[in-house]
Parts: sequence; C-alpha cells; structure tokens
Amino acid sequence: MAKSAGQKLKLLYIIKLLTEKTDENHPATTAEIISYLEANGIHSERKSIYDDIEKLCEFGYDIIRVQSRLGGGYYLAGREFELAELKLLVDAVQASRFITTRKSRSLIKKIELLAGKYDAGKLQRQVYVAGRIKTENESIYYNTDTIHRAIQENKQIEFQYMDWNLKKELVPRVGGKRKVSPWALIWREENYYLAAYDSVDGIIKHYRVDKMGQAKVLKEDREGMEQFSQTDPAAYANRTFGMFGGEEEIVTLQFPNRLIGVVLDRFGKDADIRPVTERVFRIRAKVAVSGQFFGWLAGIGREAVIVSPATVKESYRQWLSDIVTTMNLADVLPLTLSKDE
Repeated sequence: MAKSAGQKLKLLYIIKLLTEKTDENHPATTAEIISYLEANGIHSERKSIYDDIEKLCEFGYDIIRVQSRLGGGYYLAGREFELAELKLLVDAVQASRFITTRKSRSLIKKIELLAGKYDAGKLQRQVYVAGRIKTENESIYYNTDTIHRAIQENKQIEFQYMDWNLKKELVPRVGGKRKVSPWALIWREENYYLAAYDSVDGIIKHYRVDKMGQAKVLKEDREGMEQFSQTDPAAYANRTFGMFGGEEEIVTLQFPNRLIGVVLDRFGKDADIRPVTERVFRIRAKVAVSGQFFGWLAGIGREAVIVSPATVKESYRQWLSDIVTTMNLADVLPLTLSKDE
C-alpha cells in the first residue's frame, strides 16, 4: 500500500480497531494500535496516534483513554446500539418465523459485529432457542424489499403464489400467478402479509409473503388507491382472524371480566368495550366472519357469547354442529371402509 494512500486510510483503520476489538475492559494500547496499522501497511509513530485519537474525538467519536501503570490504552465507549438493544434484535430475528434459519444466522452474525469482539459472545448464547418453526422460503427475504420498492415507486408487482404439498415442499399453486398493486405489509400472528389491490376482483386482498415465489416490480402504476384509503391496516388485521377473509359484520360479544386481556390482545385497546354487570363486559367490533373467527371463540369455550346479530349466532351454531357431525362420520367411516375391503 502506498504511503500516501495508507495515511488517508489511517483514521478509518483506527476506528475500525476500536469498534471491533475494544470495550471498557479491553482497551487497545498505543503499541497495539501501531502494530495493527503496520499489519495493514500503514507506518505510524506514537505521537501521531495521540493526534489521530484527538481528531476522532473532535469528529464526534466517544473514545476514552484509560491510564494505568501498565500503560493504559483506548476504547470506544459510545456505540450506535447498547448491548441490551442488540439482544432484543437477536431475539426478534431468531423468533421471526418468516426469516429462514440460514438468513437468521447471517443476520445475527452481522448484529454481533455491532457489539464488538468481546460483547459478541454475550449475544451468541441467545441464538440457540429450540422449537421455533422457521420458514424455508428464501425468497421472502428479498420479496419484502421488492414490495417496499414497488410501494415507494408506485408500481404493481407480479409473483407466483405457492402451496405446501404432502412432501413438505412449497410448490406453485395451479392458477396462482398474481398481478396486484401492493399497498402495505402487515405483521400478524408471527407472519408477514401483503395487503394489495386485485384489479380483477376490485377488492383489497392479502397474501402470506412466505408463500410468495420471487416477486418482481412491473412498469404499470398501482391501482386501488381509493379502496385502500378506506382501509385502516391495523384495524383490518385485528378483525381478520388468522388473516382469513370473510363477510364483515358488526358483532357484539360478551365475556367474563377476567378475559379482558385476551380480548384486548385480539381487538386492540381502541375497541368499544362496555361493562354489563360487575362480572361481564361486552365488545362491539367489526370482524370478518369466518371459520377462523368461530375457532377463536370455540377455543375460549362457553364463556364467549355472541350477543348479536342473530345471523352470526346461527352461523356459529351451524359451524359447531357441522364439526360434531363430521366427528361422528369419522367414527363410522373406517368401519364402512373395512367392510368394503
């Protein structure tokens, strides 16, 4: 490396060393800094290091000088992220179902670089969390970027929708080619969804991003601005159970007071909630009436009561009745098959 070129890079190498290999318990001595610069083809003297550190401090780096009988040294005190913040980021990446295992490891390694050499080990012990189901669709990592770019550029996108088969493989859905206008990405129940306008059906639809094949930005401008402007994405996600669509209805539900936390988790703190007695309350909310909505109610049990409308109450009764009928048929069907055989 030429001397002039090396001198121009000198400050960059010093801050790189302090960022990656120092903390308050591991300062770099002046001799170590000189040795590091020499290893990168940059000759330096002790006095010039003092001047370089001063310039870096003037620029805004929080570099602390430690003095001791052994010579002391320097370390970078102020970092972009505190260790506790980096731990949160690592946990979020590890817990995210839509990020593949391979991409999770790659991202975590990059986050570790922000912590420095010694604190990186404190992040590594957080990586090993068992039992978390991760997507296997690598394209999701790039699809989210493509979707954001299309939204920023006001363009439509095209992608192939996928389905799982019995071999646990994601395969193209028959007739699954989609051309839509993306408007928002929604994070719901550990999955990423795209809210997009389908010009063929003239409505806003949602798609699981981890079930999308590689998306590409088209030249056509987006459509559906009017339809999306009438939609609150957060409220839409709250009323769409499991992100499965259904006929939207204003439904009144009744629960015991002890389930208020469950209801707020589902509908949000802006929900219309009113006490009925000292023991029960009612909520009035717009929901997409679907099997997923009924399944959520059934999971709570008999303490979840549909007050109105009567049509939704009857649909719920019929849904429960159909399940019982199917279970009874399942008990009889194996016997019928064995007789035929």
